Formats: sequence, C-alpha cells, structure tokens
Amino acid sequence: MKILHLDSSILGDNSASRALTAETIAHLKTAHPEAVITYHDLAAHPIPELGPAHVAARFGAEVTDETLKADIARGDTFIDELFAADIVVVGVPMYNFTISAQLKNWFDRIMVAGRTFRYGENGPVGLVPEGKKIILISTRGGQYGAGHPAASMDHQEPYVSAALGFVGLKDLTWIRAEGLSRGGDARESAMSAARAAIAAL
Repeated sequence: MKILHLDSSILGDNSASRALTAETIAHLKTAHPEAVITYHDLAAHPIPELGPAHVAARFGAEVTDETLKADIARGDTFIDELFAADIVVVGVPMYNFTISAQLKNWFDRIMVAGRTFRYGENGPVGLVPEGKKIILISTRGGQYGAGHPAASMDHQEPYVSAALGFVGLKDLTWIRAEGLSRGGDARESAMSAARAAIAAL
C-alpha cells in the first residue's frame, strides 16, 4: 500500500486542511499499518511556476540549464508518485474562490500530454492507472455548497474534480469543512463534521 499525501495551505499550524489531512493519514495508517507514505508540503517547498522554457522543453527543445533540468526532473517525479500511489490525500483549501497557487503548480506538473492524458478520436483520455482512491480535504471560510448563494463562486472543488478526471482519476471522496470564518462554534461544528467523515472512511 502506497499513500501520497499533499498539503498546500500557507497557514502552517493554523491550517484547518493540514489538521484534517493529518487525521486522515493517521486513520489510514491504522487501517494499513504497512503503508508507505510519500509526503509533500507544497507551501514549505513550493514548485516554481511553469515558464516559457518549461513549455519549450515539453515540445522537444534541448534543455541545457541545470536548474531547469532539475526542475523538470522533479515534475517527472510527481507523475511517478501519482502513478505508484494507491491512495492520494490532498489538502485543498479555498483561496479567493479557487485553489492555492501552490497546489495549482502541482497540477501543472502532473497534467502532461502523452504521460497522464492523450487526445483520442473522441476527446481526451486519461492515462493514470485506474483503481486509485483520491481523498480531498476541502476547507473554506464561507458556504459554497449546492443551494448556497455563493455556490456559483466555487472554482475550487469543480476545478480539482475536472482536472483529476481529465487524467483518469474518478474515485474521488470530498471531505468538507465549510463556514470556518464564521466564528468559534461554526468552525468547531464544521471541523467535527469533517472528522466524522474521516472516521467513516
């Protein structure tokens, strides 16, 4: 059993998503004590944004810059880790109605034509092997679920679901803690609900 664990919050010890991903990993370790866990803190060790040189390299340009070579190799490692994982646990905090820049940069490295997807006669085809379970910890200050006035402003969960589906990952479990900025009682209620969902995995 291999587990890939990603945190992307910039809030450190004050992060709700980090607390909940840690509890998720602890729960999974109890069920699978033999599991090997690969962890990335995408805030503490950020992935550089893609630039023109990255795009040129993807289209076959020679790479002579050693820093760029190392960065491309790091991106390849992220794809290898995704392919190898049986379970992926991702902390997905909402910032300004979408995901963190740190997590977006990870998606930019794992969404690579010819490796994680290809275009077939009927459209895109995901190339990531099936059978992986993806557990996504969504934390947000407001309420964005179906039926809430701000639902149309949610560009966090729809983007992540679409991007993962694009590369072939369909078995997604969302665990949500919403309304975290609405005071102590609301925050504690949201965190308790999320913890219960984790315990039920």
